[in-house]
Amino acid sequence: MKVCRTVQELREATRVWRGKGESLGFVPTMGCLHRGHLSLVERSRRENDKTVVSIFVNPLQFGPKEDFSVYPRTEEEDRRVLEQGGADLLFLPRVEEIYPPGFQTYCEVTQLTKPLCGLTREGHFRGVTTVVLKLFNIVSPQRAYFGQKDAQQAIVLTRMVEDLALNINLRVCPILREQDGLALSSRNRYLSREEREQAPGLSRALGRAESLFLEGERGARVLRDAVREELGRLPLFTPEYVELVDLGTLLPVERVESKALLLLAGRLGRTRLIDNIVLGGTYVDLGTQE
Repeated sequence: MKVCRTVQELREATRVWRGKGESLGFVPTMGCLHRGHLSLVERSRRENDKTVVSIFVNPLQFGPKEDFSVYPRTEEEDRRVLEQGGADLLFLPRVEEIYPPGFQTYCEVTQLTKPLCGLTREGHFRGVTTVVLKLFNIVSPQRAYFGQKDAQQAIVLTRMVEDLALNINLRVCPILREQDGLALSSRNRYLSREEREQAPGLSRALGRAESLFLEGERGARVLRDAVREELGRLPLFTPEYVELVDLGTLLPVERVESKALLLLAGRLGRTRLIDNIVLGGTYVDLGTQE
């Protein structure tokens, strides 16, 4: 696996591949890799000749009271994992490589970023769209891979790709979970033993609403209340939101007519966790199509 730390190095490496007519898949990450990330790499390898993975802890998407300075950085371990996972190139830029002195250009999706996580993480999605757009321009992949766990992010990026007519196909891939149901996340390592014991309650809460949906319940209030009731059984969890929204607009729905996105966010102790499920279908068909 080749490792590049500058834009020039990466472009020289990928230029050779493109000259041979080889397709590129791209998996952008912030490192601290787990099986969820590897599932994106595996899918990229199935669908492309070469796979590029980036590791960049993006300062623009962290608020002033968030965990940028302590966000886990495990470069050596991540490199070994990607070697074993079959990635062809790892892009490891410094902050100054992505945001050089005088940087002042940003990308923003205006409406989809307002609800849900946007209510409490001001500027977060502007940081996400800016860095992803820049990485897309640097790597120039045919396909890029993201996880459903960050559902709002995936929807925002899908809108960015469509609005800017980017020649990239987004693939949104299913959430991977631990055996007890906890969605895989780099932040799970922050959890204490007691917090980790309560963490599967998030997926159980979503599962309770899904069971009601499968039994015929379509009312958003009933489904949201079922989630909140289950979350109330977790003494260490402080909910931030529980919402049932349209997958296209992220606006709340009163009833699930076809399919809708059920999301939750909150803090287990000091660790912010998110999770979601789609009622009435799957989420993986929401990415841009070839």
